[in-house]
Amino acid sequence: MKLESLCLHAGYSPENGQPRVLPIAQSTTFKYASTVEVAKLFDLTEAGFFYTRLGNPTVDAVEQKIAALEGGVGALCTSSGQAANMLAVLNLARSGDHLVSAASIYGGTFNLFAVTLKRLGIEVTFVDQTASDEELEKAFRSNTRAVFGETLSNPTMNVLDIGRFARLAHRRGLPLIVDNTFATPVLCRPFDFGADIVVHSTTKYMDGHALQVGGVIVDSGNFDWASGAFPEFTEPDPSYHGLVYSEAFGRAAYIVKARVQLMRDMGCCQSPQGAFYINQGLETLPLRMERHCRNAEAAAEYLAGHAKVESVKYPRLPGNPDKALADFYLPKGCSGVVSFSLKGGREAGARFIDCLKMISLQVHVADIRTCVLHPASSTHRQLSDEQLREAGITPGMVRLSVGLENPDDILADLAQALEQA
Repeated sequence: MKLESLCLHAGYSPENGQPRVLPIAQSTTFKYASTVEVAKLFDLTEAGFFYTRLGNPTVDAVEQKIAALEGGVGALCTSSGQAANMLAVLNLARSGDHLVSAASIYGGTFNLFAVTLKRLGIEVTFVDQTASDEELEKAFRSNTRAVFGETLSNPTMNVLDIGRFARLAHRRGLPLIVDNTFATPVLCRPFDFGADIVVHSTTKYMDGHALQVGGVIVDSGNFDWASGAFPEFTEPDPSYHGLVYSEAFGRAAYIVKARVQLMRDMGCCQSPQGAFYINQGLETLPLRMERHCRNAEAAAEYLAGHAKVESVKYPRLPGNPDKALADFYLPKGCSGVVSFSLKGGREAGARFIDCLKMISLQVHVADIRTCVLHPASSTHRQLSDEQLREAGITPGMVRLSVGLENPDDILADLAQALEQA
């Protein structure tokens, strides 16, 4: 099936007389007829559900759907996008290890890498993703375990050259992890360009209605975990009677290990009710993304031509330094997020936001309703001025998340607020 059909049908196929809509299996546990059957589940020799922290029919259906949309072999839903990022990394790295990450990423992820992972003994080197290959090569170390970047960075809207970063990682036998939250598989499938693992905050466009916090990790199944470079996949796991993940699960070794080790121990699972809400969003994802993109393009063009606007960051605009990358990786559009700075700096940005009428100030993005945020005082507040500059964020930057309203109404609200800014 094509992507639009997968959004409606993948993951759940009702049989005769069963509910047409994905049912909510609102149960923490599941009944079995014998101890032998349960033992097989705990030994990982048979698939099944026994406790919702590790697996649930509703959550499983959504995982299958997202894996199909991204073109992966499996997925793991988590309680948030931050949980997905954390598990994706901890499935590979331990104390004493090192990661390479693009500096232009979501502020919460930057803080997770720079502060929390550091406390766990994992060091992260942040790089300018536009630097030359020779400069990027210098960031790698003998203990580097993975490379991380965002398809479309939040909030600076830089486009990651996925293919180039994949080649840099693969030359060292390392996986590339790509956060595909803003693009979604509707606009870009990073696996098609060499990425190995994809993460999402499903809270954003996948849900789309500001209803349910969530995250997901998707495994491409393409990375060679049996190479010996990652002993946790090739050496026996004593907590599962010496099971070796690369032997027992082949291409799905990474995502199975993430579930049965990390989700088992950390418990940051998605709920059945939450998965149901996410599935509702996924069913209309292609339609919504098309409208988000067209409305955002109209808003970006208007802002770029306004006398009070200093700069606009939207990759589809002519003259944007990432336009060639956007045309290659994101030919259908670059989501509904537009970042711009006013000539009056921080104060002008604040006045503009306070003067908006229909557009609301929210600590959120990728909603069906248009909303704005001032990153330097909210999502990226924990970063120093130097770190803000490294991430490409100016003090007066405004992140505009363009929704699904009539574009004339969006532009009218922007116009009257800019008049007063």
